[in-house]
Amino acid sequence: MTAIRDIPVKRIDGSDATLGDYAGDVLLVVNVASKCGLTKQYDALETLYTNHRERGLTVLGFPCNQFRGQEPGSDVEIAEFCSSTYGVDFPMFSKIEVNGPDRHPLYAALLQAAPQAQQNPDGAFRERLASFGHAPPPEDVFWNFEKFLIGRDGSVVARFSPDVPPDHALVTDAVKTELAKQPQTAGHAG
Repeated sequence: MTAIRDIPVKRIDGSDATLGDYAGDVLLVVNVASKCGLTKQYDALETLYTNHRERGLTVLGFPCNQFRGQEPGSDVEIAEFCSSTYGVDFPMFSKIEVNGPDRHPLYAALLQAAPQAQQNPDGAFRERLASFGHAPPPEDVFWNFEKFLIGRDGSVVARFSPDVPPDHALVTDAVKTELAKQPQTAGHAG
């Protein structure tokens, strides 16, 4: 099986990449959308990135249009929206699918590594969406802005439900715990 950091992805500008480009960093991988009720999480994602990138945190945004068509734009339009509306400076990638038969291999690996998301103890997000007829199987990404935390060693250490905002203690405490771990030294296999 291919390591998560070796799976090919495309940056939003179309250039090739892998998560290995961020080896040694703590990564927060998020499927994002521009026309979602949770889109305002871009602010908190950018703040989290700005506050912790010097210590080795990188937020990675993966646009997805699978949830009620809430990311209809082209990669160019998405990049412009994120930059002009939210001042997004963290890396963004080409639009992908996170569920179903065309699920991107990155998300297949993330979901296999973290089959259950931590829920927001203050909300009933799943129940609200289920009342609108949206109830995917638990092994799928539930909605826009689901978050996967990857440690410095490339292993998935946490998964957060979309309604757990990036500034919630569940996320910030997990990020700080991973940042406190020492980066791997050059030449160390991982």
